[in-house]
Order: sequence, then structure tokens, then C-alpha cells
Amino acid sequence: MANLNRVLLIGNLTRDPELRVTPKGSSICQFGLAVNRTFKDAAGQQREETTFVDIEAWGRQGEVISKYCTKGRPLFVEGRLRFDSWEDKSTGQKRSRLSVVLENFQFIGGRGDEQGPGPGGESDTAPRSAPPVRQSSPPPAADDNLDEDVPF
Repeated sequence: MANLNRVLLIGNLTRDPELRVTPKGSSICQFGLAVNRTFKDAAGQQREETTFVDIEAWGRQGEVISKYCTKGRPLFVEGRLRFDSWEDKSTGQKRSRLSVVLENFQFIGGRGDEQGPGPGGESDTAPRSAPPVRQSSPPPAADDNLDEDVPF
């Protein structure tokens, strides 16, 4: 049976991106994305639901996001889901979280523009020196259990 792990999100950054460098020299940028959904409830009232998603971007993509994005900036993110689980050192409880590992992204709107893209789908004020960067998935860490040896 084939498997698919693909996530497409458009939302606003919930905090300024945090850029770190691993001991091996790889850049990793972590940030949050708020994605809104508008719907009508059973009574016919318009309601809005917000989902908060943790995102991590590796390498050059993370560097570009940390340089050009700030809290509130709209962003299109494409990536894959990753499930992390660990034991809390202070309480001994098992903890887990679901996050998105960014594989591609695109700026939406201009530098200070929260309105979205113009008529052509691109903004005239988007940074010219930082086009969207596409790269393969980040190198797996030594402690990751990844089953990515299947060539499709």
C-alpha cells in the first residue's frame, strides 16, 4: 500500500522565527503558524476556528525565513508531518507532539502587507533577493528512526 505524508498550510506566523545551528553546522529555524478556518455551526452562525502548528525549516530555507519573516507575516508552507515523543525529565511523564517539517515555502503579500498577494498572485514589494528556496529534506539526525530508504 502506498503512503503519503504531505501538508499544505497557509497561515500567519505566531511568533518571530528562532534560528539555531546544530553542533554539526546545520541551520534550523523553528516558528509557529496560525491557520484559520471559517464555518457555519448547527445554528447557522458564522464561526472561526484557529489551529496552531509548530514548523521547523532546515538549511537555507530556515535562514531565509528567519531573515525575512516576523510575527504576523502570512506564509505558504509545504511539508510533512513528524511525530515526536519523549519522556519529561522533571516529571517522568511521556510527552508527544505533532509538527511539520518544512520542505518548501512561499512568501504571501509584501514586506509589511498583511492583505495577501496582488492580482497576479505575487506582490510587487516582495523581497527580490530571496526567492522561494526548494531543497530536499533535512539530513536525518543520528537518533532519528526514519524509514526513508524506499526510492519513491
